[in-house]
Amino acid sequence: MDGMAKPPLRVVIIGAGFGGLEAARALAGAPVSLTILDRQNHHLFQPLLYQVATAALSPGDIAWPVRTIFRRQKNVAVLMAEVTGVDTEARTVHADGKAIPYDVLVLATGATHSYFGKDEWAEVAPGLKTIEDATGIRQRLLVAFERAELSTDEAERKRLLTFVVIGGGPTGVELAGAMAELARHALRREFRHFDPRSARIVLIEAGPRLLATFPEELSDYATRSLRRMGVEVRTNARVTDCDAEGVSLGDERIGTSTTVWAAGVVASPAGAWIGAERDRAGRVAVSPDLSVPGHPEIFVAGDLASAKDGKGRPIPGIAPAAKQMGRYIGQVIAARATGRPSPGPFSYRHHGDLATIGRRSAVVAMDSFQLKGLLGWWFWGIAHVWYLIGFRSRVVVSFEWLWSYLTFQRGARLITRIAQRPAAKQTPASGQASARTMGAPRRAEAHAGQDG
Repeated sequence: MDGMAKPPLRVVIIGAGFGGLEAARALAGAPVSLTILDRQNHHLFQPLLYQVATAALSPGDIAWPVRTIFRRQKNVAVLMAEVTGVDTEARTVHADGKAIPYDVLVLATGATHSYFGKDEWAEVAPGLKTIEDATGIRQRLLVAFERAELSTDEAERKRLLTFVVIGGGPTGVELAGAMAELARHALRREFRHFDPRSARIVLIEAGPRLLATFPEELSDYATRSLRRMGVEVRTNARVTDCDAEGVSLGDERIGTSTTVWAAGVVASPAGAWIGAERDRAGRVAVSPDLSVPGHPEIFVAGDLASAKDGKGRPIPGIAPAAKQMGRYIGQVIAARATGRPSPGPFSYRHHGDLATIGRRSAVVAMDSFQLKGLLGWWFWGIAHVWYLIGFRSRVVVSFEWLWSYLTFQRGARLITRIAQRPAAKQTPASGQASARTMGAPRRAEAHAGQDG
């Protein structure tokens, strides 16, 4: 018996986002049997989802099959399955009716949209976390312009051409800027009964300024840039109601056909699966090595982890943080599998904050320098292309951006499904009037499979 080979450590990673991928990559060559579980079959580069939502990129430009990514890593098995729970006593993961055993478990299930107790708003104000979210928002945008071309009612046309983004963080700023460019440049010569440049884009932020985590100088620059692009920026404005016909800010009502939610996120329910201590956003409190207190065999990465950096500040829920966490967790597991000493406590290195405002403008806040305008835009573009997976994606996205920069065109403007048109208004005796928003697809279920 003593001469028998020790069986490989069974490692299960739930979530094929940035954290999950990096953990798996760090285990390449380690004596482990690795299983990756995700409810989708692809890894998604979430920072560029807003470009899919505004027809600048196609979904295939920023998503890759997980099996393809790991086709050469022999110790990896990929399963497309939805996890419903974890039995920490038996050390098994329950997914699609199967019990998958583990010796070490990595939770990298990310986050989804938080509506701060107003979950009924999700139907009319979708967030942006999945490909389905992005293509649904793109559908709403493009259909709104098509409906405006058909409309003979000026009030209805005005409502159709009003687009509201709720939340002034990087996602909200990038969405609002891209919407303005779509209306004022890409579509401006393509309609005959109205001028697309008359579209009203409203960006609503409850706090005193946009990009609250950026230096105030860059926040002010972003606000000025958006306003020059024609975006109506509303700060210190809190949404009190949201429905298919518009958004309410106290006594003020903004009629709109398209509302997008970019105001907050909440962690996936994975913390509840293991009975872990969680904060108000559902994130799991972790030990310095990113394991769960009381469960050294369970690690947490990405948006699901509630961790702090060396200065006691919360680690942000961004892609570089998730990648660093995943890489570190992989190194810890590899050390355990080989009997080597584990690395020291996790140390997060913040690479900076980036947000693009338009085709020639971005803001970049690094520890040692700041950039804005065209130089910031080039830095932002190079950084994002660098993080894309695969040579083909880098070439395709670079070419799409160059083409868009030179021609103002958007190449991903297909409308592939149309929601049922609303019924014409009828008298009370003959039926009820429909109040459905045109082009609004069914909301995709919250995705708990990838982190950001």
